[in-house]
Amino acid sequence: FLCLMESKTGTMRVMVTGGSGLVGKAIQHVLKEEGGAREGEEWIFLSSKDANLMNADETKALFEKHRPTHVIHLAAMVGGLFKNMRQNLDFWRNNMYINDNVLQAAHDFDVLKVVSCLSTCIFPDKITYPIDETMIHSGPPHDSNFGYSYAKRMIDVHNRAYFTQYGRRYTAVIPTNVFGPHDNFNIEDGHVLPGLIHKTYIAQKEGTALQVWGSGRPLRQFIYSLDLARLFLWVLREYNEVDPIILSVGEEDEVSIKEAADAVVKALNFRGEVVYDTNKSDGQFKKTASNAKLRKYRPDFTFTPFHKAIKETCDWFVANYDVARK
Repeated sequence: FLCLMESKTGTMRVMVTGGSGLVGKAIQHVLKEEGGAREGEEWIFLSSKDANLMNADETKALFEKHRPTHVIHLAAMVGGLFKNMRQNLDFWRNNMYINDNVLQAAHDFDVLKVVSCLSTCIFPDKITYPIDETMIHSGPPHDSNFGYSYAKRMIDVHNRAYFTQYGRRYTAVIPTNVFGPHDNFNIEDGHVLPGLIHKTYIAQKEGTALQVWGSGRPLRQFIYSLDLARLFLWVLREYNEVDPIILSVGEEDEVSIKEAADAVVKALNFRGEVVYDTNKSDGQFKKTASNAKLRKYRPDFTFTPFHKAIKETCDWFVANYDVARK
C-alpha cells in the first residue's frame, strides 16, 4: 500500500549498501545494461568508502545525505569457510553493528522498505531437507560459521520487531551460493566457485595440477549474480511479506563441488591434472533449499543455465584479471 502511494507521489530513491560487491555490481548491470530501471526511480550505490556502517553516526549521516525511500542492504563482513572458522567473534559483532545501524537509520528516516540479504548458511546444521523459510530459527547453525549465521538470523528477528511495533515492511532475501563477475576471487578467504576459478587460471598459466580442496562430493545450489539481481528488483518492487524469501535455483539444479570444478575446467579450457585434497574440510555436505515460495510468486522466472553462467564469469575474470578482487 505504501509503495503504491509512493509511486504516485514522486520518486523512489533506492540506496544500496555494499553496492560495489558481487550483488551490487550485478544490480547495477541489470539496471544499466538490461534496461531494468523504471521511470521515477533513482539509484544510489554505496561502498565501504562512503561510510563505516559499524559506526552509528556515520550511518545516520549517510541517510541524512541521501534521504532514501527504499534500501537494499547488502553490506556485510563476509568470507569463506576458513576465514569464518578463524574469526567467529568478528563476524558476529561487526555484522550485528552494521545491521542494527542500517535498520535503525532506515526507521528513523522513514524508509518505506528495506530488503536485506541473508544466506543459506544461517539455517540449522541438523535439519530435514529441503530447507524452507520457516526453518531459520529451528536449531543452531553449523559450528564453522556460527558468528556470521546468528548475526544474519537476527535481521529476521529485527524485521519482525519493526513490523509488530511500527508496521514497517522490512524484509530479507536468502540466496543460495552466489557467483558471477565482480566476485571476490581470493583463494584463501573467498567462496568456493570464485576460488576454483582463480586456482584453475593459475594452474593453467603455470602448467601445474589444479588442487581442489575437499572431496568434491558436497552439494550446492549456485545462483548467478545477474539472476539474483533481477529477482532483487522484483522483491523490492512487488514482494510485500515481512517473512524472508529464498532466492535459488530448484533442488534439481544442485551440483557437486566436483561438477562445479569440471564446469570451470571446461570454461577455462584447462588441460592439466585435477587433484582433490581430502585433508581439507568439506564443510557442510549439503544445504538443499526449496524455492517453492519463489516459484509460487514467479513460476515464469528462467535461471541462466549453470554452464553458461560459469563461462560468462570465467570470461569476465580473465578479461579483468588485473582489477578483479583477489
